[in-house]
Amino acid sequence: MDGARDLRSDETTEQAGKALAASGVAVRAAGADDAVAGVPPRWVALPETAEEIAAVLRVSAEHDLAVVPVGGGTKLHWGAPPSRCDVLLDTCCLNEVVEHEAGDLVVRAQAGLTVEALAEALAAKGQELALDVPLPGTTIGGLVATAIAGPRRFRYGTVRDLLIGITVVLADGTIAHAGGKVVKNVAGYDLGKLFTGSYGTLGVVADATFRLHPLPPSRTFAAASFARPVRPGPGGGASEEATAPEAVRLAGELQTALAAAAGSQAEPVAIELDWPDVTGPATVAVLVEGAAAAERADAVRALLGPEARTDGERPGWWGRLPSAPPLSRDGARAETDVGDEEPPAGRGETLLELRASPSRMAGALAAVHVTALETGTPAAVRGSAPAGVVHVALRADAGRAARFADALRARVEAADGRLVVLSAPPEAGDGLDRWGRVGALALMRRVKERFDPGGRMSPGRFVGGI
Repeated sequence: MDGARDLRSDETTEQAGKALAASGVAVRAAGADDAVAGVPPRWVALPETAEEIAAVLRVSAEHDLAVVPVGGGTKLHWGAPPSRCDVLLDTCCLNEVVEHEAGDLVVRAQAGLTVEALAEALAAKGQELALDVPLPGTTIGGLVATAIAGPRRFRYGTVRDLLIGITVVLADGTIAHAGGKVVKNVAGYDLGKLFTGSYGTLGVVADATFRLHPLPPSRTFAAASFARPVRPGPGGGASEEATAPEAVRLAGELQTALAAAAGSQAEPVAIELDWPDVTGPATVAVLVEGAAAAERADAVRALLGPEARTDGERPGWWGRLPSAPPLSRDGARAETDVGDEEPPAGRGETLLELRASPSRMAGALAAVHVTALETGTPAAVRGSAPAGVVHVALRADAGRAARFADALRARVEAADGRLVVLSAPPEAGDGLDRWGRVGALALMRRVKERFDPGGRMSPGRFVGGI
C-alpha cells in the first residue's frame, strides 16, 4: 500500500509540474537556497505580470499546491515555518514603477521593486516614501506583507497609513483591486489593510499605491547617551548592582528623555532608542527635518541633557534592526563596541517585536533589562519607543530564547502590551510561542477562510497556524 501511495504521489507531482510548465510562466526546480524557514519547495515560479501570478495560482488551486510568495527574501525567515510549501512564487520580475503622479504625490509600484530603487526614482522628482526600511533589499510586496516600518513612523505612520491602493491576486487566481485606481473591489473588505502584515497568507500582492511626501530641504540629528552600564555577575546572573530597581531607574531616565523629545515644539519626525546591550549604555537619537532643522535640533538637544549633541550625519545604526551582543567563550556577554558597520539581525538570532503604549514603555524596557539578567541572555533593543514599538534581538540557544520570550511576554502582557517573535533559528521548532495572546483570532480565521478556503497560501506561517 505504501508503495502504491508513493507512486500516486509521484504521478500527482509530475502532473502538477507539467501544468505549471504549461501555464506560460517561467518555472524552475527549487534548490537548497529556496527553503522557507527550513521548508524546501518543489518549484520556483517567476511571473512577470499580475496575470501570470493568477495563472500560477489557478494551477496551484487545481492541483492543491501550497504557495509561498517571496520578494527580496530579506524576511522570508520571519513568521513560523510553513506547514508545506510546493511553489515559491518569486516576484523579482515585477520590478517597475507603474505610475508616478508627482503632482498628486502618489506612486504605484510593482511588488518586486526594491524600496531602494523606488527611493531613487522618487528622489529624481524631489519626493519620497517616508518609510525607513531596516533591511536592505526589501521589496514593495515584502514591505506590505510584513508591515515593517522604521523610525519615521513616529511622524508619518506605517505602511498601513501610507498605503492608499493595492492590487492582489487571490488564492483562486482572481485579480482584485482596491483603493487608488480602482478597477474591481472585493465587496465589504479593505484589501489594503487586510493584506498589510498578512505574511502572504491571504494572496499575493501584485502592486501597491502609496501617498508620498516632498523631500525635506535639510535634516539634523540630536542625540544623547545614557552611559551608566550594568554588567552581569559570574555565570550570567545579576551582579549586586544589577537589581530590578536599577533597571527601573535606567529605563525611567530613557523614558524621560524620549517623552521630552516627543513633546518638543521642534516637531521631530523620528525618535529612536538604541540599546545595543541592555546591561550597558543606551542612546536616544532624534531626527528633525525641514526649515531651520539645525536650530530646532539644538532645541531638542537642550531637552536631552548637557551631554547631548547635534549632527547633520545620521547615526550608523539609525533605522536598522538590532543585532544581539555576542557571547564570549564562557557564555557570558563579551565586551563589544557597536560601530557603523554593525550587521542587521541575522538569521541565527531571535528577533522579537515589543509593543506597549508610550506611557508604559519605561516599564517594558525595564522588563527587558530584568529578563535578560534573570535568564543570562545577551539582548539588544532598538526602535521607536515613543511610537510604542521596539525590537529586541537575542543571541541564545532555542531553549534559552524561549524562556526569555515567555518571561518577557508575561511581564509585557500584564501591562497590556504585546510581544511577537518575528524570527527564530530553525531549531526553535514548536517550543517557541511566536504570537502570544491574540484576541481577534476567531475573526482572523474567518477572513482566512474567506480568502483562502483551501488553506494553500503560506499555510501555517501566521498566528494560530493560519
